[in-house]
Amino acid sequence: MKSKVAARSRDSRAATEAAVLRHAREHPEDGQESAARALDRSGMTVSPAGVRYIWVKHGLETAYKRLRAIERDLGGVGSLTQSQRDILRRGDATRRLVRRSRLAADSADAMPPEERRNQIMLAAAELFGKHGYAGSSIRDIAERVGVLAGSVYHHFASKEDILVAVNHEGFRQLTARVRQVVGEARTAREGLEAACAAHVEAVVAGDPIARITATALFAIHDEELQHRMQQDREAYDRLFRELIGALELPDAIDRSVFRLTLFGALNWTRLWYRPGRMTSRDIARQIVAIFCGCERDSGIVGRGGGSAARRNRERGPDFAERSVDRRARKASN
Repeated sequence: MKSKVAARSRDSRAATEAAVLRHAREHPEDGQESAARALDRSGMTVSPAGVRYIWVKHGLETAYKRLRAIERDLGGVGSLTQSQRDILRRGDATRRLVRRSRLAADSADAMPPEERRNQIMLAAAELFGKHGYAGSSIRDIAERVGVLAGSVYHHFASKEDILVAVNHEGFRQLTARVRQVVGEARTAREGLEAACAAHVEAVVAGDPIARITATALFAIHDEELQHRMQQDREAYDRLFRELIGALELPDAIDRSVFRLTLFGALNWTRLWYRPGRMTSRDIARQIVAIFCGCERDSGIVGRGGGSAARRNRERGPDFAERSVDRRARKASN
């Protein structure tokens, strides 16, 4: 059944790609928004970002490149309209200016390409975390780095490519860290605590790439963009599947719901965590204890030497309710 679903998905993607390429050939001057609307009217649903992804894949992301491809296929510029030839002429002039500016920028920038690329990813992650992916532009990223937008395009073809690169690097670092700490654990539960601690550490104290990666594990993006990032996400998710699969849990517990809810709890720490009172390992131990059952965790000890569970029982069954009432009254005053 799964193989049939996968085959249908591949066929659908192939049909969409063929339709986008056919439209690019027939209407090379259409932008991605216009192309997506036209395809939608013909019964082929694809987003503007999906159109651009296919164009980039085939080197057709600009009207200039699409017209050059048509020129090659049809044997010369004479096959184009006057307006299309004007686009090519303006494009040639622009490319001459860009080449000159890049040569000047490269001579003035002594930073190695890989270091500049990492700098761009770090700046992008900061902006994505602060303003969101949609709220950050290539120009914003360039300004944060201190270069021209053209210099960013020298390293990345699009903003989508930057997000994919940030996603890949973040999950590479996070996966390596989780594998390391899990390898030092003695039990399945200790392994899960260690993995959770590594995740919380990335969320609350990691660099911008680590933070945006950890908290964006299940972020929703355009379908094509999701597809490009899926492999890295699934590899990281698989680590937690294996750890939770090794736990002794009641049969009634759905391990997928357990895992997804656990990720939600871990990511939520970004909003409430304040440094000082608890370490990331303390938080991870508390969260795993809540999920796996506090009564089985002798490591959760409160102030005064007694367990939190025992102190709450001694205070009476309505203690938690009274505490919530006091906090609510205090907030309203």
